[in-house]
Amino acid sequence: MIQFISNTWSVYITVLTLISIAGCAILLKSQSKQRKRREGGAPEVTGHKWDDTLEEYNNPLPRWWMALFYITIVFGLGYLLLYPGLGSYAGLLGWSSHGQYETEKAAAEALSKPLYDKFAQVDIPTLARNAEAHGMGERLFLNNCAQCHGSDGGGRPGFPNLRDNDWLYGGTPEAIVETITQGRQAMMPAWGDQLGPEGVRKVANYVLSLSGSRHDAALAAEGKTTFETLCAACHGPAGTGNPAFGAPNLTDHVWLYGNGSEKDIVQTITQGRNGRMPSHAGVLTPEKIHLLAAYVYGLSH
Repeated sequence: MIQFISNTWSVYITVLTLISIAGCAILLKSQSKQRKRREGGAPEVTGHKWDDTLEEYNNPLPRWWMALFYITIVFGLGYLLLYPGLGSYAGLLGWSSHGQYETEKAAAEALSKPLYDKFAQVDIPTLARNAEAHGMGERLFLNNCAQCHGSDGGGRPGFPNLRDNDWLYGGTPEAIVETITQGRQAMMPAWGDQLGPEGVRKVANYVLSLSGSRHDAALAAEGKTTFETLCAACHGPAGTGNPAFGAPNLTDHVWLYGNGSEKDIVQTITQGRNGRMPSHAGVLTPEKIHLLAAYVYGLSH
């Protein structure tokens, strides 16, 4: 684990904590003494006076009340001895929240493992049609994927729609498992500085022409050469895309960023895109990924 605090900070926190506890004990001790009486045998007062008749006595707290505070101090010292709380000191019991999480996670995995194991050897297309597997996969999706792709898998700008058959990295069962397991990193570079605003507009209009969208034919004709030089290596000479690079098909009307307007395409070419799909290998077991992939596969089949 990464150590976020230096040894100096550890010592500082430890000393400050112990001084604070000692200060509480000294304060309690100072307040437990019986105050001297005033002339005439009257108790000492705090100086607060109301209506010239009512005064507040400066008496110590009852002993049972003081004892509760002392018990709190002893409990605090005992806790700091057994558990982490003094800088980087781990405590005699060696407990940590991370360790407890891993223990509870392992126990939960052991309990639920038989539920997932029975589907582990079933192929994904068959599993996608299983009602029980669908329900379990849906819960995995809602807990791990819906935040980006939406609760129905319909996606939103920058996050692919999983309900159609347009796949950046391939929609085969194997490709979906690989995407969930390893994650994906977009690699669309920014061309704004190299092409300039006018050059970007030309390429954008050529891209629009590939899908038959409304475009400026003169600008598109000029942008074709630039596309073939800079863009075809990933998107293909015809703009049909390449799953190996996650380069989208530009000949259809499916757009990951925006709705396919010239403005959206200009922004993509100018700034580039660096969307990231995180790896779930450390979050989900292979059996859960298998079940989740079946659910995702079933959304578009």
